[in-house]
Amino acid sequence: MTSPTRVLKIGGRPQSDPTLAPRIAKLWNEGSCALVMVHGGGDEVTTLQKALGVKAHFDGGRRVTCAEDIEIVRMALSGSANKRLVSSLVSNGIKALGISGEDAGLFTAVPVDPSRLGYVGAPHRTNVELLWHLLDGGFVPVVSPVSRNACVGTSDAASLGDAVALNVNGDDAAAAMAVALAASELLLVIDVPGVMSDGAAIPRLQRSMAHDLMESGVAAGGMRAKLEAALSALDGGVERVRIGDLSAIDDPTRGTLLVD
Repeated sequence: MTSPTRVLKIGGRPQSDPTLAPRIAKLWNEGSCALVMVHGGGDEVTTLQKALGVKAHFDGGRRVTCAEDIEIVRMALSGSANKRLVSSLVSNGIKALGISGEDAGLFTAVPVDPSRLGYVGAPHRTNVELLWHLLDGGFVPVVSPVSRNACVGTSDAASLGDAVALNVNGDDAAAAMAVALAASELLLVIDVPGVMSDGAAIPRLQRSMAHDLMESGVAAGGMRAKLEAALSALDGGVERVRIGDLSAIDDPTRGTLLVD
């Protein structure tokens, strides 16, 4: 790959916005960069859990995932959410291809804290060779963050048995992918204009202030998880990291820019 690569992480709620696919199509048709998309779908997972009589539990913005839950996560994210998003992109003329982190070992992950979070993983390795192959072919990979357990077959897997799949937070997966690809930008797309303060998006957010927001509890739950992922991308050398709504996709001045 020689052209710049942008990694977009699309949250669950923005996926349902009818302007998403046209915005991505405009960006893709301009041909200024290669695109990789990682998607979430937490609301869809929760809805499916409720339909199956399972209650969702969260800890620090991370979904607690038991053995039964991981199958639900697979169905909701790697199944319906992924294919619905791919279908809308293809309908807008984009060569979108839907895969999960489990496919060809695209993402491997290690368990975070099995006793507290269960089948939840943190990114371990990204198969960038596969991504480059797809990008060189002119495709837009659309990735579900469900990942393969890197500890399967080792003594470290004992606490989770032979569990093959782990539930990886989409923001963490997108950050790891952006680092592995040496992406020119990581954009975390959410349903508000950015990291908010007094009803307005903060245009530039220094690392120290981001830590203050997390430590004070102002940035909690899902926003804390996004800030953690954004900072890890900066640590990994990603040139530009933003958090913003759909307008930030095709307007580089929108959203909150994370800076050192």
